[in-house]
Amino acid sequence: MQWQTRITRLLGIEHPFICSGMTYVSNAALAAAVSNAGGLGLIQIGHLTPEQARAEIRRARELTDKPFGVGLALIMPGATENAEVALQEQVPVINFSLGKGDWLCRRAHAYGGKVIATVVTERHAVAAERDGADALIVTGHEAAAHGGDVTSLVLVPAVRRVCALPVIAAGGFANGAGLVSALALGADAVAMGTRWAMTRESPVHDKTRELIAAKHVDETLYTRNFDGMPCRIMDTPTAAAVTRRPLTLWRALWQSWLLMREQKTPLFAVWRSLREQGFKAMLQLSFFGAAVERIRLAIEDGDHERGVQLIGQAQGLIDDVPSVAELMQRLLSEADAALAAVAGQQQSGLAPAASVTLAGPAADAPRVHAG
Repeated sequence: MQWQTRITRLLGIEHPFICSGMTYVSNAALAAAVSNAGGLGLIQIGHLTPEQARAEIRRARELTDKPFGVGLALIMPGATENAEVALQEQVPVINFSLGKGDWLCRRAHAYGGKVIATVVTERHAVAAERDGADALIVTGHEAAAHGGDVTSLVLVPAVRRVCALPVIAAGGFANGAGLVSALALGADAVAMGTRWAMTRESPVHDKTRELIAAKHVDETLYTRNFDGMPCRIMDTPTAAAVTRRPLTLWRALWQSWLLMREQKTPLFAVWRSLREQGFKAMLQLSFFGAAVERIRLAIEDGDHERGVQLIGQAQGLIDDVPSVAELMQRLLSEADAALAAVAGQQQSGLAPAASVTLAGPAADAPRVHAG
């Protein structure tokens, strides 16, 4: 079955599955593999230097001739420089979060690019639409890292009520049945992080993959005490110890300075961020800087004695490491089976009277109609 939606038509992709931009995980190789499989891969460039960001973008172009994108948090020092690289390279899709992206929209639209805003509230969705975003990633409470306070089951239809943009649902999705549920809620696609991180093309360390496969859905922590924002991480002894006490300002500032030195962030970029975003945003950046090295240790080194893994509750639905191409075919088969199962329940009389229909090629998406 061809799952064509507003998102597939907007982005020029075959299937409504997006690989989220994940720090230290979503590199050019993983993004290109997802794009080659018919989805949309995003390269996370927020933690990179501009030179590294440009190299990753060009590497992706060597690996795929399909649409791909980049993701970055505008709160990061150097975010403007990295965004400028993406614009200069005319990346087909730019996904931004944690900041105002009206200028990104104008610049990307000038060369035909598309811009996706990541939001966690209805208010953010309305603002992103007003600023010119082409679509939204709506991130629910179940997601890794910085999901919102509201679960995807409620957040997606809430955003759909107030915003006309195409919606990509994120948070809690790890299989094809999740796509069917997201479409029923009013979304046009799903974004997955943890599921794509558990593929052979992903750079996640084997020790971390084994740990993810062994964890259950309830073995995560959702806390402000890791990077200063409500953040979902894997529940490990190290994570529990790290988050037992609130972050101290001095430790956060020190770790943030180390991060900026590693990224070769010039002082003028820090000053500009302070002037444009204010002290509160810079304080938040310091807290985030205190967490970045722990994220890298878990992902790249498989070190969970010192490292902490960003993870979604969907970890409990994942127990294998297929290739990206194998996973995409599985997701499509699971989506077909889930839709058929819903239709079968109606026909067998196991559910209230309703009709399940697949919208035609000109319609937005498969939908479930109560009858």
